[in-house]
Amino acid sequence: MIAEGLFAQGAQVIVAGRKTESLERARRSGLKTVQVDLARDGAPQSLAEHINRDYGRLDVLINNAGTTWGRPIAEFPVSGWDKVVDLNVRVPFLLTQALLPTLTRSGTADNPSRVIMIGSIDGGLRVPETPSYSYSASKAAVHQLTRHLARDLGESRITVNAIAPGPFESRMMDAVLAADGNRIAALSPLGRIGRPEDVVGAATYLASKAGAYLTGAIIPVDGGIATTA
Repeated sequence: MIAEGLFAQGAQVIVAGRKTESLERARRSGLKTVQVDLARDGAPQSLAEHINRDYGRLDVLINNAGTTWGRPIAEFPVSGWDKVVDLNVRVPFLLTQALLPTLTRSGTADNPSRVIMIGSIDGGLRVPETPSYSYSASKAAVHQLTRHLARDLGESRITVNAIAPGPFESRMMDAVLAADGNRIAALSPLGRIGRPEDVVGAATYLASKAGAYLTGAIIPVDGGIATTA
């Protein structure tokens, strides 16, 4: 949603992902793609080298790769903890670290480079209804990492903010919405789930000159589900 929305507004967008079918769909939309599994050792550094070699600059990094796992606490496996925390927390840190020289070259005092994290309203803004313990813990960590990086990278002319989505139609949410979509929509005072333009608008704000003086913020895009409960 974000990639296509920014591309439609004239941005040059590079989508990095591991699934061939998703990347093919992105290419059909006109987006540039790089196939990479960022959970593999060395992959964030390899992607950074590719960006430097082929493009030479980066204005906006959106750390969107993520996964989830849900099992009752008595059955929750160590593998479900490690996989989620590794991808959701470790990867965005390593990718930001690897791309730091590139982002620093692009940023100015008036128009900093941007790092946009994708958190979740389940990451400390509310307690999730599902037994997704590693997911909620990892997204809370993403929110704190956002603030920590914002403080430390400001002098490099880089802002760091997070979007904390509520329910949107995505692969991660498809099964949940199919089973319980009407009730989930009713949790919002607006009575619906998120639409593509909702999250595209938030990302556009953070990436544009309008968001140049904002850093360390966690922006819930959830129709009020977390903030009015």
